[in-house]
Amino acid sequence: MTPRPLLHLEGAAVFAFSLFAYHSNHGSWSLFALLFLAPDLSMLGYLANARTGASAYNAFHTYVGPLLLLLYSIGAGRPMLLPLAFIWLAHLGFDRMLGYGLKYPTHFKDTHLSPDRHTFNTTVLQAVAKTE
Repeated sequence: MTPRPLLHLEGAAVFAFSLFAYHSNHGSWSLFALLFLAPDLSMLGYLANARTGASAYNAFHTYVGPLLLLLYSIGAGRPMLLPLAFIWLAHLGFDRMLGYGLKYPTHFKDTHLSPDRHTFNTTVLQAVAKTE
């Protein structure tokens, strides 16, 4: 098995875990529905340019943010933040499960899960060189 299907499976596992944890913590499903797509507001950075868009998108689409929020919620005794961490994790897992990955500064569809990204492609290298 190649790494890409494993990353999709990993995303599905994170999504399932997040839903289970959210349910176990008696989270409001209306809040879940309201905030599930909130991390995608970071795509507005693409209105400026691809580099800004990729940076903003990646800042809200790595596991670091929600895991730090989860740790803070538990460590600081602030359980009201747990649902936000689980919603954020669920969003990221869902994205990875569907094949949406972290962005490169070339264009929106150039991600770490893109099949073309994993072959030697001089066009991509030239595009990256032009943006730097």
